Amino acid sequence: MRQPELLDVIELLVDLPEATLQAGDQGTIVEIYSDRAYEVEFANAEGETLALQVLEPEQFIVIWQSSTKTWVPLGNRIVALLQTLPEERQQQVLNFARSLQKTTL
Repeated sequence: MRQPELLDVIELLVDLPEATLQAGDQGTIVEIYSDRAYEVEFANAEGETLALQVLEPEQFIVIWQSSTKTWVPLGNRIVALLQTLPEERQQQVLNFARSLQKTTL
């Protein structure tokens, strides 16, 4: 997987109650401190900053890439999310996906 870059849009994977943020909220990387620390701005529809939060890569996935100006394909987002899960959970997701696939055949 590629490293997140400045101005990439991310989606939270975890709730951050201290910042009033929930999994699924989207923000923009506005500073990179290291490959383990990214400052992300969360804004409302009017562009007003709601929160600035330093995040670790396990707390988010990139959904829009600034360098290519494209949305990350859904399959790639799913893979990125799965990689943050422990092996046992990954197996559960695989089993669930298999059951879904069986119902569509």
